[in-house]
Amino acid sequence: MKTITIDKSKCTHCGLCVSDCVSGCISFDSENFPKIDDETRCISCQHCFSICPTGALSFNGKNPQDSCTVGYNDILDIIKSRRSVRQYLDEEIPEETFKKLKDMLPYIPTGCNNHSLHFSIVEKKSAMDVIRKKVNDLLVKTMSYKALSPIMNKFSRYKDAFLNGEDVIFRGAPHMIVVSSPLSAPCANVDPIIALSYIELYAQHLGLGTCWCGFAQACLKFFPQLCEMLEIPSGYKPVYVMLLGLPKVKYQRTPQPEPYEITSIKEIHKKDSCFFCKVKRFVTNFLR
Repeated sequence: MKTITIDKSKCTHCGLCVSDCVSGCISFDSENFPKIDDETRCISCQHCFSICPTGALSFNGKNPQDSCTVGYNDILDIIKSRRSVRQYLDEEIPEETFKKLKDMLPYIPTGCNNHSLHFSIVEKKSAMDVIRKKVNDLLVKTMSYKALSPIMNKFSRYKDAFLNGEDVIFRGAPHMIVVSSPLSAPCANVDPIIALSYIELYAQHLGLGTCWCGFAQACLKFFPQLCEMLEIPSGYKPVYVMLLGLPKVKYQRTPQPEPYEITSIKEIHKKDSCFFCKVKRFVTNFLR
């Protein structure tokens, strides 16, 4: 069960938790205090918990006082305080900041030290607006074809928003980075993800907001004309997309994520699994 608890003596009714909810499942109750409308839509991202300026909101019993304050000097602070930003200021990143980001790129590690990555960086908001409109027009047009409805199911929840011209895909971000790799690269599908991970952390250090954008990546797959607009070289595969901009919001504390499962290997105990177990493992290794 996913719940939020409000300390009514601290809540200022600012609405940041409502506007920054990734799933749009928080609203104000009759007393103007935030509440979860549909917990099945909540993805436990803790954005509401992290953004509350007064620490009035607790998520699933987590106490705001137990979180670290947001800082950008220590690398661990940067990792802990990283958030996916979906609200941006309507202004461009300064050129000198972009230069710092681009000067960092050659230091990004790649498999076999293969420096063949390609970075399509949309540096002007006017160019981003052209891409934004093109994508929205393509999606609206494609949704009208019944034969393509199975492909468009990924976007069906947002159909009305598309038709109303809302920027569902890019969230108003003024910039975007697409990392592509040649199919011949030793680690073609992994290197761009490593690159964006480095970009994200350095961007955080520079005071920028980022968001890994799966919807935009799907659009690049469906609409090859977008690759031409982004000048992605022939023979290169656009692996993933990151939105970028000056954040409109400021997170006040780190989240308190659930721990991952860790197996500490200190001694090897040889196990001879059955044939069918080996086949199952082999198939699992190649899924997706």
